[in-house]
Amino acid sequence: MKKVVFVCVENSNRSQMAEAFARIHGNGKVEPYSAGSRPSGRVNPKAIEAMRELGYDLTTHTSKGLDAFNGNEVEVAITMGCGDECPLVIAKQRLDWQIPDPRDMTPEQFREVRNLIECKVKELIATL
Repeated sequence: MKKVVFVCVENSNRSQMAEAFARIHGNGKVEPYSAGSRPSGRVNPKAIEAMRELGYDLTTHTSKGLDAFNGNEVEVAITMGCGDECPLVIAKQRLDWQIPDPRDMTPEQFREVRNLIECKVKELIATL
């Protein structure tokens, strides 16, 4: 299995949903993680609700930092458009998806971002 880490600043929305979709669609092909350069310490209730609508329980996730990746290589490190370069993460491949931060969006806009993340995760898994 290939280790993939999804990174955003707070590890409360985009990276959490990306990790969830990688768990849903990874089928044993990926070992997904998410982290934040400055974790908020909580998963956004809007993200929890958006994933609940699809039958995934995001309350089992926690907002965490990058410390676990310091010096540990992953196959792919994906930033979500936050501008972080994540120097602690050693990755064979780096991608930046430029996904807008849905934190202050309406529920409908939040779902659009969620669906975009799901599409991107499916595309990624197909290439690994």
